[in-house]
Amino acid sequence: MYRTALRNVLAHKGRLLMTALAVMLGTAFVAGTMVFSDTFGKAMRDSNSKSYSDVSVQVVDRAAGSSASARQKGEGGSATLTDATLQQLAALPGTAGARGVVSGFTGVADKKGSLIGQVWAAKGANFAPGQDGKDPRYPMVEGQGPKAAKEVALDRKTVDKAGYKVGDTVRVAANGPVVEAKLTGVFTTDDPVVNTGGTLTLFDKATAQQTLLEPGRYSSIVLTAKPGTSQDALLAQAQPAVPSGHQFDVETGAKLKADEQDMISKGTSSMRTMLLVFAFIALFVGIFIIANTFTMLVAQRTKELALLRAVGASRKQVTRSVLIEALLIGTVSAVAGLIAGIGIGAGMQSLIGSLNENMPNGSLVIKPLTVVVTVVVGVLVTVMSALLPAMRASRIAPVAAMSSGDQPVSQKSLVVRNTIGSVLAGGGLALIGYGASTGDDSGRLPVGLGAFLALIGVFVLLPLLSRPVVALVGPLLRGLGGTPGKLAQQNAVRNPRRTAATAAALTIGLTLVTGLTVIGASVNDTIDRAVTKSMKADFIVGAANSMSLSEQVPAQIAKAPGVAASSAMTSAYWDLNGTSMVVSGLDAAVLDQLADVELTSGSTAGFGKGQLLLDEDTAKKLNVTTGSVLNVSFADESTGPLTVGGVYKSGGMLGRVMLANTDIAKHEPKPHISDVLVKGKDGATDGLKQALKDATGANPVIEVKSQQDVRDEFSQTITFALNLMYGLLGMAVLIAILGVVNTLAMSVFERKREIGMLRAIGLDRGGIKRMVRLESVVISLFGAGIGLLLGCFIAWAINGTLKSSLSGLTTVLPYGQLALFLALAGVVGLVAAIWPARRASKLDILSSIKTD
Repeated sequence: MYRTALRNVLAHKGRLLMTALAVMLGTAFVAGTMVFSDTFGKAMRDSNSKSYSDVSVQVVDRAAGSSASARQKGEGGSATLTDATLQQLAALPGTAGARGVVSGFTGVADKKGSLIGQVWAAKGANFAPGQDGKDPRYPMVEGQGPKAAKEVALDRKTVDKAGYKVGDTVRVAANGPVVEAKLTGVFTTDDPVVNTGGTLTLFDKATAQQTLLEPGRYSSIVLTAKPGTSQDALLAQAQPAVPSGHQFDVETGAKLKADEQDMISKGTSSMRTMLLVFAFIALFVGIFIIANTFTMLVAQRTKELALLRAVGASRKQVTRSVLIEALLIGTVSAVAGLIAGIGIGAGMQSLIGSLNENMPNGSLVIKPLTVVVTVVVGVLVTVMSALLPAMRASRIAPVAAMSSGDQPVSQKSLVVRNTIGSVLAGGGLALIGYGASTGDDSGRLPVGLGAFLALIGVFVLLPLLSRPVVALVGPLLRGLGGTPGKLAQQNAVRNPRRTAATAAALTIGLTLVTGLTVIGASVNDTIDRAVTKSMKADFIVGAANSMSLSEQVPAQIAKAPGVAASSAMTSAYWDLNGTSMVVSGLDAAVLDQLADVELTSGSTAGFGKGQLLLDEDTAKKLNVTTGSVLNVSFADESTGPLTVGGVYKSGGMLGRVMLANTDIAKHEPKPHISDVLVKGKDGATDGLKQALKDATGANPVIEVKSQQDVRDEFSQTITFALNLMYGLLGMAVLIAILGVVNTLAMSVFERKREIGMLRAIGLDRGGIKRMVRLESVVISLFGAGIGLLLGCFIAWAINGTLKSSLSGLTTVLPYGQLALFLALAGVVGLVAAIWPARRASKLDILSSIKTD
């Protein structure tokens, strides 16, 4: 039986080619993901290995790096790290050296005034020279470190990008006005911010404290231990000397390095998990191809298998012979997939490097686990997929050697299959509906489980669905293809299980693609409506780093030529009836010019007179209406009542709670300024946009966006995410195409005699080709259509669970894109049929008719 299995593999290697390709592609995706994530993770860890090489103990003031909004919520304390703290820590018995560190956001403008690099990777710090005038952290390769105000030093990569040289005037900005400073030096560093493409600007100590924190304050203090003093011993000495306050973290350098390495590992692990999900989707699609291939092979070898039974082979031996075939194919394909996966991993690493030259690089990492997982997964998927066909093969009676044709499917098996499918699909749809009805994230688990069950149930029911669905397109096929079209329809429903197994692969791909597309279109529409619905302002001025704008910015913008009205958009964190909420502020005098507040009750008359405006969701949550009085706890620890002056529709950019800026200022002397809304005298003109930029001193950190700019920014983010998902699903779609090709090719071989008879009675080669092509298109459109419907339904349910996070979210069906997907499925069917149709048309009439 082992020799028989090997002979069968060699005899049917052409028919098993697509199965082998499907397994190879799926395992290549798995291997490529593991190789890439291991390689990238090691490169990141190596790149950051020197981050804490000079740190024995570090004391960090978390409050120094917190945002204004965090401080509003009461995070941090009154104690800070000062020169006195630095001196106390420096005097510890185990301290060899102590260095005060000041750090914070600092953007650098290029010669055109644009921000260099990404805003999240723009950092400023203090230059802390020793007695020799040098800072070992930042060795100068040109010039010297900054010694006074309006002097800066920049890292080598930033200088090269911008084309600066020592002595040039450089424009930098933190959260205040732009500063024009002289470039006194250029340095090299292994700082992770710079290694990943960011910018690092050095100031003298006093300027850094004034610009990034406040005079006399440090964000952290770094201690170096004396020889013979361990990091843990120095930590024990330092902890009592640190000011009391919950905002201080005191850690050893070894612990900080371990935490950083752990963070990198978790990041690469998350990336690996996401990629592996799509890899296993591709393998899941491959299961249908493998099972379909072995089912057809068993059907084509009915006489052979029955003869083996007749000459004494047991059922176990027949089953084992089929599984051995699967084992051989799985092993060879998995090894080929491993080799291809190593190439994919190397290609992904090169791609990352070409997209961002600052990304760390390193040699490929191929762990034994990668080899084992790839081969085991490939073999298991192949063998398990062939298990059911193998069991069917063992049930072939010896008497079948005397007959021809497929073994009939029992009515009982069909009833059982349809019952199981109906239960799974019905239960899955019910869970999806329940999850959607919750309206919040608690429904995501039921929706996810329901989607899985519904998908499996639909797969089981596909044979039942294929006959009526294909019958619907019968008249169209006959009209387009005549006799070949009629034959294509009959062939598509001749073996519903085979049609269903082929279509299922496309159903999976289209379900996922459709679901993602509908969710993306719905979110995009909601954001678009939020911008256009609530904003009358022509421009929104904000900080690129999402931090609070300087207090001078609103006044500067108000004086810009062409401005008809403007207002700072502030925020405060207060407790309303015991619930912490963000209160958004606007100037009452220009509210109607800048915002469109669509009230459902009350009015804006009390806005500016101490009355709140709430959106519908917040009013419902707090169980209040217009005229209700709320007990408010303010950030300054005072309390008082505020009356609800009106309730407005949810879903805009105005926030959930609104109050006039003058009323917020009574309890927030320095509120967080997120944006400045601007209405132009002549609308959103390019001239006004430039005037607003000029008014802020052409600050590289400040962005001026029109309503369309805001919409485009969100749209680009969503489009990028969708394109990434489409790309990751591409492997599954490719495997699905191979499945269609495989089924048609094997079907042509199986129907040799029939095709020969059709040719003999007058159907020409063109008619044969048209018949095979139309059959392929029908199967592809059937699978795609089911996938479109299921994907739309699942997307509707997921949108229901997102409503609490994204107010005003409604499901939008992008009919143009959905029609395009359906059309592309038809094209896939045509392409998949090229080789089988060509092969069918070239069959010799006489040899086909006499095929046994």
